[in-house]
Amino acid sequence: MSKRNSQAAKQAARERLRIERERQAKKDKMRRQLIVAASVVGVLAVAGGIGYAIVQANQPTYWDEAKDNKLVKPAGATGKDGTTLVIGDKDAKKTLELYEDPRCPACASFEQAAGEQLAKDVEDGKYKVQFIGATFIDNAAPGEGSKNALSALGAALDVSPEAFLDFKSALYSKENHPSESDDKFKDDAYLIEIANEVPDLKDNKAFQKDVEDGTFDKWALNMSKKFSDGDVEGTPTLKMDGKKLETPQTLDEYKSTLEAALKK
Repeated sequence: MSKRNSQAAKQAARERLRIERERQAKKDKMRRQLIVAASVVGVLAVAGGIGYAIVQANQPTYWDEAKDNKLVKPAGATGKDGTTLVIGDKDAKKTLELYEDPRCPACASFEQAAGEQLAKDVEDGKYKVQFIGATFIDNAAPGEGSKNALSALGAALDVSPEAFLDFKSALYSKENHPSESDDKFKDDAYLIEIANEVPDLKDNKAFQKDVEDGTFDKWALNMSKKFSDGDVEGTPTLKMDGKKLETPQTLDEYKSTLEAALKK
């Protein structure tokens, strides 16, 4: 091979190498641009998702808006905001105040132990009972079941005091009361299913419509505010004529606690 041919071959090889390097450099540049573009899109998507979540979180909930609903007081509920709910003989000398949250497991235990006796005592005129409903568990275990069940209790009260007591008992029963973390009471259909265990509420179309329409939602919020504005921090809480009682854990404890309170 001549020296000239050898130099030409080398020159050609160097040219091919240069072209290949330029081609590879272009590919690398394009890949970097694509990676950057994808990263920007990803960041924008995440930011957009966070922004959307923040906007959604700041949107008023149904229950926020229900504060502006027209107040409808259940029959038997008195006072400016309808939050005075007293059942029993108006001439009974003693008044038992009972503070409960529909989702409260301790309230369920109390009702299962002493609810029947309480209803009997009221029927016998031993004392009248004032109920104050709470909904703080909707904040502690996020949900809306306490508010929704309290509104449904208002619908039951609108039927009769007996329907209210029987429905409350059914809500707190072992068979129907969910765990604190299970927000089953937010479901109108479930509340209506439980109400069908109560003779006065079974297939009661007016009651069912009130539950589904949220007729007493505003009232439930007023009742909850009354609890929050008071000096009671937990449920169940019992007071006799304003004096706090030790919360009984059994039926015998309830009987002895109430007998002692009635003598004072």
